[in-house]
Amino acid sequence: MIVLLIPVIALLVFRGLGAAGVTLWETWAASTRYALAVTLLFTGVAHFMRIKEDMVRMTPPWVPWPPAMVYFTGLCEVAGAIGLIVPSLQRAAGVALVIFFIAILPANIHAVQAHIPVAGRPATPLWIRVPLQVVLIVVTWWASR
Repeated sequence: MIVLLIPVIALLVFRGLGAAGVTLWETWAASTRYALAVTLLFTGVAHFMRIKEDMVRMTPPWVPWPPAMVYFTGLCEVAGAIGLIVPSLQRAAGVALVIFFIAILPANIHAVQAHIPVAGRPATPLWIRVPLQVVLIVVTWWASR
């Protein structure tokens, strides 16, 4: 649930700062990019913490080298976060993140189908996860344009 709260709270904070006159976050798109970046930093760093073992178990059996893939996807998330906040990289980061979000969907589906807990909790049900992934893709695309 915290992963759902982070982008919402971050977006509200950045938009509030923008409304208060901080020009960096004066638009919804800029605030959204930064909120996505905060979220991706949080989730990316998790790939290197205790939760990484859950992520290894989430990896579908057909994916080679699950531990290496968990580290790789964590690095991708951190790189995507940085790319979103560097103006000259934001479009490329947006495209890369859309591809990334599509690529990791099978792991989320596998976690639910195989009943793999994440951080001691059941994986987010597909009826929530898949629409959220679609929203994440659309918002990332919009904010990075």
